[in-house]
Amino acid sequence: MEHNWFFPPHDGMRLGDLAVALGAELADAAHADRIVRSVSPVNRAKDGDLCYMLSRKMRAELETSEATAILCDPALASLVPAHISVLLIKRPHTAFAIAGALLHPSAMRPEPMTSAAGTSGAFIDPQARLEPGVVVEPMAVVGKGAEIGEGTHIGPGAVIGAGVRIGRNCTIAAGATIQCALIGNNVIIHPGARIGQDGFGYAPGLKPGMIKIVQIGRVIIQDDVEIGANTTIDRGTMDDTVIGEGTKIDNQVQVGHNVRIGRHCGIVSKVGIAGSTRIGDGVMIGGASGINGHITIGDGVQIAAMSGVIADIPAGEKYGGIPARPMRDFLRDMAELVMRSSTRVQKKGSKDE
Repeated sequence: MEHNWFFPPHDGMRLGDLAVALGAELADAAHADRIVRSVSPVNRAKDGDLCYMLSRKMRAELETSEATAILCDPALASLVPAHISVLLIKRPHTAFAIAGALLHPSAMRPEPMTSAAGTSGAFIDPQARLEPGVVVEPMAVVGKGAEIGEGTHIGPGAVIGAGVRIGRNCTIAAGATIQCALIGNNVIIHPGARIGQDGFGYAPGLKPGMIKIVQIGRVIIQDDVEIGANTTIDRGTMDDTVIGEGTKIDNQVQVGHNVRIGRHCGIVSKVGIAGSTRIGDGVMIGGASGINGHITIGDGVQIAAMSGVIADIPAGEKYGGIPARPMRDFLRDMAELVMRSSTRVQKKGSKDE
């Protein structure tokens, strides 16, 4: 891939300096002054690019790669051609992520849409409080009594509701809406996210129909959380909806009222989490999964994509399927279905003959 103007290459970083920053070992010290400017997959790498490898399957691609350097485990170093510099490290994937942030810092969070400085062109209520260094781009709205910490950037068209508190060094991207929320430091909220709207709660009416239940809770988002584009997080009914420190939520996820998500979880696109569910620390939920309300998912649980979770899951378990069950049971069931299907096809073929 040719470099583009959206994410231009770095001015240049010495491999010796990069090795120090990553805690890696440069296999040949004579290569310390070689320069890398960008990251790339092995098969499309050009001069100045940094790559990484995880297995021997990439050996053929390496032979024709024009990469300047590659990150790899010491056990794979012998596979790298002599023209590519080698940075030895036990966790090359993690190191590559860190290197990417060093070489392309502007790609790590939504960038400003305009060159406007300060709060020019935005509407900020006189009773809002902004610390020094806050940028609010044109057409954004900051409501009465809102508080925004130093270094935070509010994108164009974003709406920050009355009384909302946002910590320092946050990015609230274009068109996001935040109300009834307390947000920590270093939080990234991508375009179009909706935080703190009322939850989906109704009681049976005296006549046919439903009566809306008041939603008077908050959303609390702890430090270092990232929330994807068009994700929605409902405020609590009477308790709070909580997103734990370091958790990463993908695009188009729905988090219901009173849900509590632990620290350092990963939740992939189109997951739906029903109200009052408790999710522990370090939980990983695959895309398009549905999580029932009023259940508990223990620490470290892994849930496969497109699963339907209807009951509690103990800590440390791997579940999958609809309804979700232990992964070994799910895989056994799938294998039986494939075998039965194959048998039916064979019998049908025999009859047709």
